[in-house]
Amino acid sequence: MSAFALWGLFSSAFLAATLLPVQSELVLAGMLATQSGPPWLLIAVATLGNTLGSVVNWLFGRLARRFAGRAWFPVQEKNLKKAEHWYHAYGRWSLLASWAPVIGDPLTIAAGALREPFWSFLAIVAVAKLARYLVVAALALHLF
Repeated sequence: MSAFALWGLFSSAFLAATLLPVQSELVLAGMLATQSGPPWLLIAVATLGNTLGSVVNWLFGRLARRFAGRAWFPVQEKNLKKAEHWYHAYGRWSLLASWAPVIGDPLTIAAGALREPFWSFLAIVAVAKLARYLVVAALALHLF
C-alpha cells in the first residue's frame, strides 16, 4: 500500500466533509474492494480526514456570523438559519447526523456559529464519521 493511496483517501474524505461535492465513500469502498490496505487502516484514515474536514467547517462557522450575507460567502443566510434551527431543536446530538449528505456540512458550520465547545463537537462528529465508514466498509467487504 502506498502513502500516495492513503493520502488520496485522506484528501477525498477531508474534502467530502467540506461544502465541496466530493464522495469519499466510493473511494473507501474501492480501496477495500481492491484490498489496498488493512481495512482498519483505511477506515481510520477516512475517519480522520472526514473529521478534520468537519473541524474546518466548525472553524468556518465561528466566523460565519461575521461574514454571512456577503456575496462571496459560500453559505446562503437561509441555509445557515435552517441548520441553526435544526441545531437548536436537537442540540449537540444533532451532530450525530454530521455524516449525512446535504444536512451534515451545514450542521457542523452551525455548531461553530453557535459556539459548540470544540471537544464535545470533535467527539460527537468523530463517532458519527466512524460509524458511517464502518457501515460503508461492512457493505463493501460484504459485496466484494
